Amino acid sequence: MRSNSTRRPRPALAALAAALLALPGSSFAQSLQELYEAARGFDATYLAAKANAQSAEYRAAQSDALARPSLAAQASASTSQTDPPNIGAKGTNTLAASLNGKYALFNRANNATIEQARKSLVAAQADLDSAEQDLVLRVAQAYFDVLAAQDTLATTRAKKAATAEQLASAKRNFEVGTATITDTREAQARYDLDTASELAAENDLRTKRIALDTLVGRSSVQPKPLLVPVVLPPVIPANAEEWVTVADQQHPSVRRARVGLEVARLETAKARAGDLPTVDAVASLAGSDARGSLPDFSRSAGTTTVASLGVQMTWPLYTGGATQNRIKETLALEEKSRNDLEAARRAVTQGTRVAYFGVQSGRAQVGALEAAESSSKLALEATQLGYKVGVRVNLDVLNAQTQLYSTQRDLAKARYDVLLGGLKLRQASGQLGEADVQAVNRLLAK
Repeated sequence: MRSNSTRRPRPALAALAAALLALPGSSFAQSLQELYEAARGFDATYLAAKANAQSAEYRAAQSDALARPSLAAQASASTSQTDPPNIGAKGTNTLAASLNGKYALFNRANNATIEQARKSLVAAQADLDSAEQDLVLRVAQAYFDVLAAQDTLATTRAKKAATAEQLASAKRNFEVGTATITDTREAQARYDLDTASELAAENDLRTKRIALDTLVGRSSVQPKPLLVPVVLPPVIPANAEEWVTVADQQHPSVRRARVGLEVARLETAKARAGDLPTVDAVASLAGSDARGSLPDFSRSAGTTTVASLGVQMTWPLYTGGATQNRIKETLALEEKSRNDLEAARRAVTQGTRVAYFGVQSGRAQVGALEAAESSSKLALEATQLGYKVGVRVNLDVLNAQTQLYSTQRDLAKARYDVLLGGLKLRQASGQLGEADVQAVNRLLAK
């Protein structure tokens, strides 16, 4: 019967704790809220969307000019020569200036254009909301990717440390003749695999840190870990259809598509206005001064001043079919916008349901992995005891260690996935905002 050394292997939790202490501490770590605020002032994609939304205000202000009077000034200077020249005069120099004003009294096309510009503000705000929600999700994804990579590296190092102890134990037992070379080779092979896994985990963590640093515009960012014990927030409301109802009203893509349909209807109204007259109030004030080109330029050929005020109507009687075909075009585009809205609503509905059930499934998976972690700890302790008394072999201990550390790694990842899934659900329903960042931030270590 095979017996183990008198030295008992270090417990799994102690190895994991040692590996965690080897990672950077959280004394100078940044919270999710802090990094989100940094990303708002640095991320180029978000800043571009913000600038575009600001420009929409000025585009809308431009259309307001259509409902206001306009005034233009015009001036000219000319000279004329007569050939052959008249007796006593060789030509005339003329100076002229005018002021022309116009104010639309009746113009349906202008009214539709102004209303379209106002609708564009709503669409621009929807685009900005979408960009903000996307930024929240990208920051949270990068944040938890780093934490997950840290946990993977910690469990890999803990597993490597436990394997190293098992390898040392197998070598001692082989030297005293209580174990075969097989135990040593099995432990060596597992240790080499753990070393390779550690290198891969270190590189993955480095890559995830670079991604987070790039997103928030800082270097060597250290995210705060979750509070222990981890308490995941409930999903409220606990009904997928309630989430769908909210999404149909609030999601930026639905709001934008709804505005797109309204703009298309206004475009049809503008096209129909092509058959209607336009009425403008017009006014002008013009003056000219013409002088003969004698050497002293004193002879005046005439000075005139003309003022006018009136109403001008323009009524297109025949446009060669352009107006009718424009109406047909806008009606087709209106139907397109109507279908775009329906497609957006269906996509949001599907996305919201998928996100909701994804969160529910993730929470169930976390519960199952927590139970699996407890079972794996007990199984490892039993296997270590069996190895000590000779009823278990070295490979059994190695397999039990692998199972425990893999379960702990998967459990940590599943918890992050649930938190991210909750944010994705809020985004799918169009409700994601800074308040959700603050809610997740309260789950982090202080």
